[in-house]
Amino acid sequence: MARIRKVEIRNFRSIQTLDWFPSTGINCLIGPGDNGKSTILDAIDMCLGARRSVPIGDTDFFNLDVTHPISITLTLGALSDALKNIDTYGVYLRAFDATTGQIEEEPRHGLETTLMLNLTVASDLEPVWTLVSQRAQQQGLERSIAWKDRVGIAPARLGSYTNSNLSWTRGSVLNHLSEERANLGAELARAAREARANFGDQAGAQFTEALRTVTDTATSLGVPIGATAKALLDAHSVSISDGAIALHNESGVPLRSLGTGSARLLIAGLQRAAADCASIVLVDELEYGLEPHRLIRLLGSLGAKENPPPLQVFMTTHSPVAVRELNGNQVFVVRANAQDHQVKQVGITDDVQSTIRRDPEAFLARTVIVCEGASEVGFVRGMDEYRVLQGQHSLLASGTAYVDIGGGNPDRCFERGSALLNLGYHVIVLVDSDKPPNQEIVNRFIATGGKFIAWRPGRAIEDELFMSLDDRTIYSLIQRAIELTEDGIVDAHIRTQSEGKTTLDMILAEGASTGYSENTRALLGLASRKGKNGWFKSVTKFEGVARDIVGPNLGNTDAGFQELVNNLFRWAHAT
Repeated sequence: MARIRKVEIRNFRSIQTLDWFPSTGINCLIGPGDNGKSTILDAIDMCLGARRSVPIGDTDFFNLDVTHPISITLTLGALSDALKNIDTYGVYLRAFDATTGQIEEEPRHGLETTLMLNLTVASDLEPVWTLVSQRAQQQGLERSIAWKDRVGIAPARLGSYTNSNLSWTRGSVLNHLSEERANLGAELARAAREARANFGDQAGAQFTEALRTVTDTATSLGVPIGATAKALLDAHSVSISDGAIALHNESGVPLRSLGTGSARLLIAGLQRAAADCASIVLVDELEYGLEPHRLIRLLGSLGAKENPPPLQVFMTTHSPVAVRELNGNQVFVVRANAQDHQVKQVGITDDVQSTIRRDPEAFLARTVIVCEGASEVGFVRGMDEYRVLQGQHSLLASGTAYVDIGGGNPDRCFERGSALLNLGYHVIVLVDSDKPPNQEIVNRFIATGGKFIAWRPGRAIEDELFMSLDDRTIYSLIQRAIELTEDGIVDAHIRTQSEGKTTLDMILAEGASTGYSENTRALLGLASRKGKNGWFKSVTKFEGVARDIVGPNLGNTDAGFQELVNNLFRWAHAT
């Protein structure tokens, strides 16, 4: 069934210009709020939906400028035989080259036959749907897609309100499941009449006083209502049609009583069953009303794991659960630039797909801090928490997320950062300097707009702390290490690192008497990050260290260390 090959939007709400070639399956739109994701879904719905009018106001024009018409054009492929009928649409059929994205005026062998449907709304606010064709224009011809065909390709929308799809109303997915139709015109009319009469018999006894007053007043004023007023159901309000036939459960409870999530799941499944007839689905805020496990089930119903995809789905989400369940070819980042909007496919390179699986929150942020390991993630989180306690602005409130590379290779931080930069994210890399990165990779990252913070030469984050903090704060670090590790671990690491020449007691005594020497500080840095049993090596541990110890004492640290930390937060907030 029909698929949208190209979306062109002009002057609609926040979008001045957008040209996009969606995928044939799942198109999950992500990005910061107010970037136009829902507007894209609305544009598709308005252009392709089975409707003769659309509610348009001045606020739907870009920058409220009604002198520039709204224009939404959809190129439709995978056409049914009815849509490729030469007698009906012959002069409007065009060719689409999927390789180049070019659309040619006339169909030809080797290219897909398509139709281009345009919706234009000018300052008079009257919508006009037309098929786009230079050949037809030259011949003075103009037409849209026939109503029957429009109904067949109209997208199904899974929104907050789904009741219309749980009854046999016009456009309901139930009408696409089979050719069966109710032929109950006379019966439904009779039922409506009986309902009005039966209600009147009961209501007359309950509104006796009110009806008497109405009758007396009408008589005194000469208003002709007959001998007595009656309380009956309004014939215009009680009109039973095919839409009154709705789905119920075995107990007779209407399925419209289902929760939002359950209704969405059911309708998605029905849409899948009707895919041969209606194959385009729109879902705004995919996660609305669904727990994570049911959200995953909904994605499955929409065909997220199937190839070829049974449906073409346009969805928006702010859920990391949804992003994690998809591959990079199904995820698209919406970006608003100065002159136009762009929709960028995330892709499935190793640097991107691994981030989708491990840190999907990053794709929902504005700024991403790529950290070499869990220690850096915990450190930044803890420092941010401390700053918030001091009344400063949170990184989270600024739309910042973290990516944990997993340690061991600083080059991967810059490679991952470059991949995110190419998708339009603001990226800051935070790395150790005990293993210098490849300078060529670093230069490439900087050249594309990336920023990075590296601890000073030869230092990992633990080295930087023990070399930069004052004596009193180092003592607090050691005490925290003793609390966080098993008995004897801190002492054992110190003995091992010093080849038995130094113990924990000796270091504590040194700090209490003369202060920690540079050699002792270096020893503590190396001992604290020894192997997998590092004293602070986890997000939670380093978060507590940064929040409770480093943050309150940052003003007493080495000036170089302060500058690195302050630069990190300044850059993150600036973006």
